[in-house]
Amino acid sequence: MKILVSFFTVFSFSLSAFAQVKPVLTAKINTPNARCEECKSKIESYLKLYDGIVTINVNFHKGETTVKYVTDRINIEEIKTAIANTGFDADDVPANPEFYKLLPKCCKKPEDGGIPVKRTSDSTQKATRSFH
Repeated sequence: MKILVSFFTVFSFSLSAFAQVKPVLTAKINTPNARCEECKSKIESYLKLYDGIVTINVNFHKGETTVKYVTDRINIEEIKTAIANTGFDADDVPANPEFYKLLPKCCKKPEDGGIPVKRTSDSTQKATRSFH
């Protein structure tokens, strides 16, 4: 009888452990004006404050941010909005203008005085300046 009770106890704890597994998704978000280590640091440190974010990796060479998140705590639109609130474009969500103004020149778009960056397929980054 003790064996049977022990079995049911272990079995019920096992089921409750499986019920605690939350779905985790990975998303790649286009962040074209994330261009340097400072941009990377700004986005990653801000997103770490959000509940449900598991990992963040900003690849400024490719202009994309990879985020792994728990779906019942945060969704992709909230993540894009958070990136936009740091001053960076995030897919179809434009940068918050107030925070974009605060970005250093290297992180701004060329039309706003930033340095044009050519992104190449081999993940290297080349800055080109034109002098008048």
